[in-house]
Amino acid sequence: MKRMITKLRAFRDEDQGSIAIETVILIPLLFWAYLSMFAIFDSYRQHAINQKAAYTLGDIISRETTPLDSSYMNGTHEIFAYLTNNATSDVAIRVTSVKYDANNNVYKRDWSQSRGWKPGLSNNEVKELKHLLPVMPHNERVMVVETFAKYDAPFETGLKDREIENFVFTRPRYAPRVLWTSE
Repeated sequence: MKRMITKLRAFRDEDQGSIAIETVILIPLLFWAYLSMFAIFDSYRQHAINQKAAYTLGDIISRETTPLDSSYMNGTHEIFAYLTNNATSDVAIRVTSVKYDANNNVYKRDWSQSRGWKPGLSNNEVKELKHLLPVMPHNERVMVVETFAKYDAPFETGLKDREIENFVFTRPRYAPRVLWTSE
């Protein structure tokens, strides 16, 4: 046992080596670190792009003075896919008109429409969003735009695939509310 300890100490104290062996040991670790940093940067970049696209859609919808319809929602869905550089099957949007009733201290849904895999919101689901919605005067309305995009990491470095979600609310700009027509 004493002899083995002596040999281990001698191995530990040995300072002659080959740079080639050290390189073979370190290159995979450095390569993995570089790919990890790239994947993390890409994840933050994609989150920022999705958030900017969600604010853009919220602004576009808040400026509408004519009622929105199904083709408008389809176009909005396609715009979001284009802005985020995703396929339309990898993104979803949900637009909800929310009204605040100060007498009952409750948020109510005027209408909610979605495209993609997320369904529209019910009145009960809108009430549960109270902590996310702004403080508003009685009978005031906001447009809530929610966007969802699937994110696949570019490399397998430990970063998991996920769904990027954004929640944006915007007050209608040129009309007291944005309407929906089912035609």
